[in-house]
Amino acid sequence: MRVEDIMTRDVQCCGPETNLAAAAKMMWDSDCGALPILNVQGQVMGVITDRDICMAASTKNKPPSFITAWETASGKAVTCRLDDDIHTAMDLMERERIRRLPVVDEDGILQGILSMNDLVLAAGDHRGRSAPELSLAEVVGTLKGICAHRALVGI
Repeated sequence: MRVEDIMTRDVQCCGPETNLAAAAKMMWDSDCGALPILNVQGQVMGVITDRDICMAASTKNKPPSFITAWETASGKAVTCRLDDDIHTAMDLMERERIRRLPVVDEDGILQGILSMNDLVLAAGDHRGRSAPELSLAEVVGTLKGICAHRALVGI
């Protein structure tokens, strides 16, 4: 199974100068918890999450409408490709401890997003003789890795 087989294609996104109030409204209106941040060419520069917004709004002592997505985004842009094997993408999500992974083409242009929701909905039960391409146990294992407390990682 490849990433493109189960990813979400209709993805809300924002630019680096989008303010947090606008980003939060986009998330609320589209029922999502993260927005890829795109440059003018449509390439992924980073991702901002609902948690990033909450933490910035709580700690920067400025109204959310005066804080940009780019100054709030956490870390580097971690992406995968359309034709990546789903297990490779899950390993990346676990290693980077992220629940949502932007999917890009060979030019780095956003094509969709792979989320834990997509994985859960695509996973099959191990019933009968043949194993599913993606098992519930594999998805739970990935989520456990993502959710592990930092002090416990590597123990």
